[in-house]
Amino acid sequence: MSNLEVIENKISAIKKYLKILENYKKYSLESIKKDINIRGSLERYLYLVSQATIDLAEAVIAYKELRKPTTMAESFYILEENNIINQKMLDKLVKMTGFRNVMVHDYEDIDYDIVYDVLQNKLIDIEKFIKKIK
Repeated sequence: MSNLEVIENKISAIKKYLKILENYKKYSLESIKKDINIRGSLERYLYLVSQATIDLAEAVIAYKELRKPTTMAESFYILEENNIINQKMLDKLVKMTGFRNVMVHDYEDIDYDIVYDVLQNKLIDIEKFIKKIK
């Protein structure tokens, strides 16, 4: 599979996860906190969309033959250094990477107020990123 096909597949996966996450926007913060099944599904799809976004950044780096990142967050710094994204987008995507890390590593200490805010207000940043990459 070519690097361009990888990029296209990652964008497709991100769009799929964003569409699924739209279904969770109807739930209140209280509903999410109370229902373990909603929480588990929501956490999984937020992780998947975050990871796919990181993977997309890495695929763009490979396609453009840019320097290799040593961390997931560094992928976005490399894109900003090469004028593919701007500073504002960089800041948002680095925060998304931190959020992804909390979802994976600190899952017992997840703050659902933050999860709810990400669901309701931050997914647009990923949509803007894929538009920029296209």
